[in-house]
Amino acid sequence: MGEEQQVSSSYWLDTAPDGRHPALAEDLDVDVAVIGAGIAGLSTAWELTRAGRSVAVLEAGRVAAGVTGHTTAKVTALHTLVYDKLRRTRGPEGARLYARSQSEAIEHAARIARDLGVDCEWETRSAYTYARDASRVEQLRAEARAAAEAGLPASFVMETGLPFPVAGAVEVTGQAQFHPRKYLLALAADLVEHGGRIYEDTTVLGLDEGEPCRVSTADGATVRARDVVVATHYPIFDRALLFARLSTRRELVVAGTIPAHQDPDGMFITPDEDTRSVRTAPYDGDRRLLIVTGEHFTPGTSDPRARLERLTAWATGHFPDLEVTHRWATQDTEPTDTVPMVGPLHQGARHAYVATGFGGWGMTGGIMAGRLLTAQITGEECEWSGLYDPRRVRPALREAPTFLKTQAKVAGHFVGDRLRPSPPVESLPPGEGAVVRADGHRVAVYRDEEGGLHAVSARCTHLGCLVDFNAAERAWECPCHGSRFDTDGKVIQGPATKPLEQRDL
Repeated sequence: MGEEQQVSSSYWLDTAPDGRHPALAEDLDVDVAVIGAGIAGLSTAWELTRAGRSVAVLEAGRVAAGVTGHTTAKVTALHTLVYDKLRRTRGPEGARLYARSQSEAIEHAARIARDLGVDCEWETRSAYTYARDASRVEQLRAEARAAAEAGLPASFVMETGLPFPVAGAVEVTGQAQFHPRKYLLALAADLVEHGGRIYEDTTVLGLDEGEPCRVSTADGATVRARDVVVATHYPIFDRALLFARLSTRRELVVAGTIPAHQDPDGMFITPDEDTRSVRTAPYDGDRRLLIVTGEHFTPGTSDPRARLERLTAWATGHFPDLEVTHRWATQDTEPTDTVPMVGPLHQGARHAYVATGFGGWGMTGGIMAGRLLTAQITGEECEWSGLYDPRRVRPALREAPTFLKTQAKVAGHFVGDRLRPSPPVESLPPGEGAVVRADGHRVAVYRDEEGGLHAVSARCTHLGCLVDFNAAERAWECPCHGSRFDTDGKVIQGPATKPLEQRDL
């Protein structure tokens, strides 16, 4: 495949300063250990530091360079089509609490950016959920009513700034968008200035929930803390069996510049067309950066190159003056019962907490999680603790069909992927990878551009599903729970924490 079908780096990573932090090299004692330095982890650590707690953030990679560094960065309480569903499954009060918690997250982030003097390209915009198919209109009208009843400034409209007609849309005014990495790097710097500590290249392997808790790292260091927050996007610890209530999806992003006068002036998303999403960002005086997402798929189940071609064609078809500069991909974690899981890690947890399942809306969700977890750790009351409680049972049972469907997919991959045919290694062209049989085992083999072979075990180190090759990103991906590895087996993304085992062909 040509270069144009390959995923490159994220615009957010390319346009923000790269402040680095040391790896943890010795044992440490703090009040709270936060695992993960995305928006949920950094927001939590920042809030706790401001509340007077000593905090250490442990990040396996770099600050704000994982899922948060690849987001579209919409800071909005309009989450496609969620309020009409919440009104039915959680009641009007549940929908109201959801709207209020997400809206307050927007206001809180705006205050932080202003108070810290952060140049994070904060812009106020309306958010829209639109449809081009007339059969969706009644659903959109119901969503607009439910969102308004939940307290959002929502209405049903039939015209938008998009360069094509829509059958209808839900509009919520007063929402926002920003540069997520600039915001979070400023948050990290302020956290350190107020006594917090951040450690990059520090992989956490174990958690002992004693008093104090003990967090062990791959390099042999131990962090002792009264409380521990697991904010790794997908939880790296399975003791709560949250993996049975989460599913992962990967989504492609195309970005480039358009003339400023072609800005559609808003943040747009549709549940159709593989959830096409559109927004712009500041670029220079004459041009705006257009960001288009869509073509979602389960990691390890699809060749993203054809999807990337379709997404690029859609973007350039509707914005003919688009000059594509970036292509990247992001990953979302979906809860089976709609609402994120923020709170105690499991039924018996006293000092371990989790933040996960933001379903593609991690900007407001992560900021909300930071405030909610800080309240719980410091003993304050929070009105929506019950709504987001990971230990909830009734909502999960109410949406059991989604849960069963998710687990059926996992079981299908666990068994079915072991039965798929194995291509001969000799047929593998440069830049491609495949799972082959060798001495009775499944081996993930990648041939580099010079013809060299890189062989690792195809068995994911999380729960044992077989990985498959993502040719657009040149990575091995697990279709069961979304773990990702580079061509030499190193973990790119969890829940796996250990690399794929090396194999000798």
